[in-house]
Amino acid sequence: LIGVYTNRHGERWELQLKGSGKTPYSRNGDGRAVLRSSVREFLCSEAMHYLGIPTSRAASLVVSDDDVWRDQFYNGNIKKERGAVVLRLAKSWFRIGSLEILTHSRELDLLRRLLDFIIQEHFPSIAMNDSNRYLEFFSTVVSETANLIALWMSVGFAHGVCNTDNFSLLSITIDYGPFGFMDSYDPNFVPNTSDDERRYKIGNQASVGLFNLSKLLQALKPLLDPRQKQLASQILEGYGERYYSRFTELFKTKLGLLGENENDNFLIAFLLKVSLLC
Repeated sequence: LIGVYTNRHGERWELQLKGSGKTPYSRNGDGRAVLRSSVREFLCSEAMHYLGIPTSRAASLVVSDDDVWRDQFYNGNIKKERGAVVLRLAKSWFRIGSLEILTHSRELDLLRRLLDFIIQEHFPSIAMNDSNRYLEFFSTVVSETANLIALWMSVGFAHGVCNTDNFSLLSITIDYGPFGFMDSYDPNFVPNTSDDERRYKIGNQASVGLFNLSKLLQALKPLLDPRQKQLASQILEGYGERYYSRFTELFKTKLGLLGENENDNFLIAFLLKVSLLC
């Protein structure tokens, strides 16, 4: 993260470099990015934006003089590739994992301060003096995550690595890695060649979203009283209904279906099955 930029419209953007080198968060990696994946992220994030799907954006792409060694297909065939640096931006880069790590390490004072900062900066509809602000925050993230994944499904987008570190607290699409778009409908479509267990296949994305939100709830629990914990669990139980409702709404729009009809869901399921057989 290199800074915060406010444009002429008063919009606040956090600027981040991908591929610029090792950072304290690079673990055992070199922090570099290859030109191939950088071009893909630039193009896809802009495409998602113009498809109306919440996403990070790409501001620039610079080719690097550094050589980067990568095993593209994880088959032991390491090759030298051209490096690149992407300047990307988002309203925030905080993820579910940003809170998880603090709860795991029992840094609860820092957890509370960070969460209050995120709410104050990015959730203006939530009052900071509201004793239920963390509950309201969780409810918003659950609803918006369901909406985001339904939008992904409406355009056949598979993220590829849907872990909690790649799920934005602002429910935007971030960290484009081994993503892909389905050429034809296939719920078992996996764009990630290293995902041997097909954990993140496109048909699992809604379920993985629920799993990640349950991890968010676990991270928030030390800040909730018993009543709030019970209410938060009820909110999480409503995720499936929220996702299914939004999914149905989007597919009815694609099909030009107006009003409400008890056969709408059957028609959607039937057409997806026909697509699969084709």
